[in-house]
Amino acid sequence: MVNLFKRLRKLQTMLQAKIGTGAAILPNLSSASKEFPAVTRLHLTYARKIDQGHGGARHFWRNCLPRLKYHNPGVPMTVAQTSNQQGPAALTIYFAERVGSAATALANEKKVTDELAPAPDANEQSAVLDIKHRTYQQIWDRVQAMTGAKVVPATPEDIALSQKLAEIKKKSGPDRQRVAAIRQAKKDQERMLAEARGQVDKQV
Repeated sequence: MVNLFKRLRKLQTMLQAKIGTGAAILPNLSSASKEFPAVTRLHLTYARKIDQGHGGARHFWRNCLPRLKYHNPGVPMTVAQTSNQQGPAALTIYFAERVGSAATALANEKKVTDELAPAPDANEQSAVLDIKHRTYQQIWDRVQAMTGAKVVPATPEDIALSQKLAEIKKKSGPDRQRVAAIRQAKKDQERMLAEARGQVDKQV
């Protein structure tokens, strides 16, 4: 039963990294256009705690970034977590040669400086997006608008697997309780035996 739960968790983790918000393909050198240049890398900076407007950035790191990496394995993605709640929550997007007009416009909505983001290489330009006080969905919407990322829809197989895992998870609740009850009963029995042995030893 334990091995089954482990396999289910592994399948669920793999599926979560493949489908959902952030599952998209970024423009590369072969698919880039004038409006959407190739994305060369990403850098995210945010504070560890969710207060002071960093919650959305944290959720983006946890939910969206793994999916982006799954579908864009060749694009480096770095993260800097700080203890400065008053500091910026920023996403720096690096483009090959130049920044498109959409990315420039969104980055200029509210300019922010991220001192922890690496400087662009000679053949790169970057746009820094202020993501403080934004939900991870709002952050993703802006990333998609800035980059022209193409969403990868879930396949029928992925949807079927997701539904199957949900059903198994629902049914596994009572099984987990049963296993926990058996373990607890075993511990109680061992404790009672140990106490009984102790009493016998004292009498002897």
